[in-house]
Amino acid sequence: MELRHTDTVDLLTNDHLARRRRGEPHPVADFLFTYYRTSVAAVRRWHPGPGLILEDAHLTERVEWRHYERASLHGRSGLIVNPSSVLSRCGSRITRAREIVEATASRPGATGCFGLHEWAMLYGTTDDDARHRQVPLRVSHARIDQVVDNSRLRCTHFDALRFFTEAAVPLNQDVLTRVGQARNEQPACLHAGMDLYSHVAAMEAGAPGELLVDTLVAAFDAREVDMRSSPYDLSAWGLEPIPVETPEGRAAFVAHQRGWIRRTQALRARYLDAVRTLESSSASRLAGAEK
Repeated sequence: MELRHTDTVDLLTNDHLARRRRGEPHPVADFLFTYYRTSVAAVRRWHPGPGLILEDAHLTERVEWRHYERASLHGRSGLIVNPSSVLSRCGSRITRAREIVEATASRPGATGCFGLHEWAMLYGTTDDDARHRQVPLRVSHARIDQVVDNSRLRCTHFDALRFFTEAAVPLNQDVLTRVGQARNEQPACLHAGMDLYSHVAAMEAGAPGELLVDTLVAAFDAREVDMRSSPYDLSAWGLEPIPVETPEGRAAFVAHQRGWIRRTQALRARYLDAVRTLESSSASRLAGAEK
């Protein structure tokens, strides 16, 4: 499992690391390691999650990793994740993330935003103040403004809306706040699904490696759709647009959202299971220490 984990992470990130060494930005892939402030090195570390002993792991570099402790079970000696250590360091982030994920999982997906958040981030701008200046636009600024003016902005993700231009914020159908995030998130949102990768990474050694990799793969896929639906011309990076300014493009975007709902709801269920396992393992450990 560990080898499969590192191989998958390497496949996803080797190009990113090579570009970073060359000082060459990428408008799609870089987002997952800049906005989310995760590192490839941390993601590359496979963890079994709590309750599983890694035999002879105390003889490896893992003995220096955070949240591990020596343990023996049925004559086997090695390392095991200390769930109480994870919760002591990461508990507040996990509690907040679980609140959002549980709320998101409880409601149906709302299709129909058409990925217009990137358009709203350019509304009323010129070439001089575009967000990704190194990336050309595939439509004019006048066309961007026209699409936004003729659409109903239905963004439900606060961390997208906070990058809207000042002129675009009042055009959104809902007023979004950080405090109200759990009330507004819904499972058709690309960014709500991408955030699962960040939530799992925030569990550190408490998260099973398979879950971390699956959320990372999903985040890469969503980021591509996110930017393909934008007004940017990504042909230099081998990405064809999803022209959400057209009926055909909007239909394609909604079709993706429907699959995204199924995919991310399954990931949310696994995330919540992982949190429950972490907490129950910590409670059992503490109960055993009190005897």
